[in-house]
Amino acid sequence: MSETVKQVVYSEFGDPTKVLSLEDVAREVLEPGQARANVLRSPINPSDLIQVSGNYGVRPPLPAIAGNEGIGRVTEVNGEARGLSVGQLVLLPAGVGTWRSEVVASAGAFVPMPEGDVDQLSMMMVNPATAQLLLTDFIALAEGDWIIQSAANSAVGTYVVQLAKGMGVKTVCVVRRESAVQGLLDQGADVVLVDGPDLVKRVKQATGGAKMKLALDAVAGDTFGRLGESLEVGGTLVNYGAMSNEAASMQAGAMIFRDVRVRGFWLVNWFEHASKEERMATYGALTKAVAMGTLHAPIDRVFSLEDISEAARYTWAGERSGKVLLAPNGI
Repeated sequence: MSETVKQVVYSEFGDPTKVLSLEDVAREVLEPGQARANVLRSPINPSDLIQVSGNYGVRPPLPAIAGNEGIGRVTEVNGEARGLSVGQLVLLPAGVGTWRSEVVASAGAFVPMPEGDVDQLSMMMVNPATAQLLLTDFIALAEGDWIIQSAANSAVGTYVVQLAKGMGVKTVCVVRRESAVQGLLDQGADVVLVDGPDLVKRVKQATGGAKMKLALDAVAGDTFGRLGESLEVGGTLVNYGAMSNEAASMQAGAMIFRDVRVRGFWLVNWFEHASKEERMATYGALTKAVAMGTLHAPIDRVFSLEDISEAARYTWAGERSGKVLLAPNGI
């Protein structure tokens, strides 16, 4: 076993392709009640890069280790492990900095997982839960209802399509490029449209005037307003991202005369307020779906830690066909 650990760090906020660097540090000595796990996979989420840039909802103290979720395998336990054993596949603790070759934390902070596809399981913590909660926590959807979402080819977007299909809910998926259309149709989306000024008109044409009960937006800018104007009277628009880096914009008349309700969603807030039972129920159902292969996200590329600058650039560019993952201990 090497005496050092590789980790991706940043000492200032800024362009992730420039401020992220790889360093070797001494391996930590386990204290009683702690466990050590090799990191097998850790995704690069847009929110991770936004956090590194300094534009996220919270700023970690610097220097910081990047990354917020991943999957690992326990290699060592010191003392009481609460059911954790060497060789166990585990979800890594949230917020500890997961872009590194190993993580040391309280044994109770690791979440035991069934054996399965480590690529898919590594993404369990953030995007599947976000998709599930967007569909369930704002309005009661019934079979046959319609929803509309932007950034539909993102990881959250593809999870929304799969979960909605399982609920019998129909989806209008809005994307920013024609090349993303077919992949979403293959995932089970009912309608896929490229964003544009006439989006509202094309939504009505494509759905036969179906009433949109819920809109999910991760783009902001003018897209936010177009989604809002596509909703039925009294519909709900939930914003959970700003990929356009623009302010969310909507004509006042859409909200005033059509009573559009605007909500925001941040998974961190949900974690702070959800009970242990609620968290267990949400992740238990999602874990089962991922393990059975009924819930998955396409993988575009897997990078080593040594290629972190290129991995960040590739992720930030946006022209991808799936998620970008890091493999800290080899692909």
